Amino acid sequence: MTGGGVAVGQAAVDQLLELLDLAAVGRMAFRGVSPPVGPLRVYGGQVAGQALVAAGRTVEAERSVHSLHGYFVRPGDPAEPIDYQVENVRDGRSFSVRRSVALQHDKPIFFMSASFQRAEEGLDHQAPTPPDVPGPDEVPTMAERLSRYPERLGIWGQIPRPIDVRYVGEPGWVRPGDRPAEPHQRVWMRVDGKLPDDPLLHACLLTYASDLTLLDSVLSVHGEVWGPGGVVGASLDHALWFHRSFRADDWFLYDSTSPSASGARGLATGRMFTATGRHIATAVQEGLLRRVGE
Repeated sequence: MTGGGVAVGQAAVDQLLELLDLAAVGRMAFRGVSPPVGPLRVYGGQVAGQALVAAGRTVEAERSVHSLHGYFVRPGDPAEPIDYQVENVRDGRSFSVRRSVALQHDKPIFFMSASFQRAEEGLDHQAPTPPDVPGPDEVPTMAERLSRYPERLGIWGQIPRPIDVRYVGEPGWVRPGDRPAEPHQRVWMRVDGKLPDDPLLHACLLTYASDLTLLDSVLSVHGEVWGPGGVVGASLDHALWFHRSFRADDWFLYDSTSPSASGARGLATGRMFTATGRHIATAVQEGLLRRVGE
């Protein structure tokens, strides 16, 4: 725990693992909850991660998730349980496809299609190596950055931090005017504790982490910030492709850019690399972005 009582490290990771350990309420039905302290609406990475847990529990263990596509259709209420209904779309010789719907008050708040594949051999290449940036031990920790902006924290200063996030440049929650415009947002991440050797769990935790900073890359292009004097936003959809094996409790670099923003929407894409340069995943997200006053 930090001096302010926020759970960090293994304690926060254990809390997150409890959130992802959904209760089975039927053969293809599961129930999850939200943390006791959190934002006014359910964090998108949480509902996406839980939806993937639900889908993955209905698939043979030797089939690993390779892609997911989801839409956020209503804000989730963190005070209410979330029910997950899974549909078996197809089980083929190599692939399994599932549709996972998150429901509150009998209405969908999120739905996802996910595809799982048996391990196969084939062609193997990746785009150019990741950018040459300072390593995670060479950039400020989240606690060090947060200490500079106590007035900007609000509820975020009280939320457990199971993901160790270290920005290479300035994050989007600094004061207006404190952030230079940058075409890339680069962030080191890892689950801040030890995880079991469960590939599905690692994929669910990477899904959880993938929504933390991706949309911020749209603001980075303009040197904009979140909150008063800047922008408020919400995720509209989220897609993630898993390319190679990884551990979510090892450092990975999230290199994000925004190819377009218009009509109060922004598109962001991010590539994830291990510390040794292996391209492990790619994410794409569109979000709603609106200006707010001081």
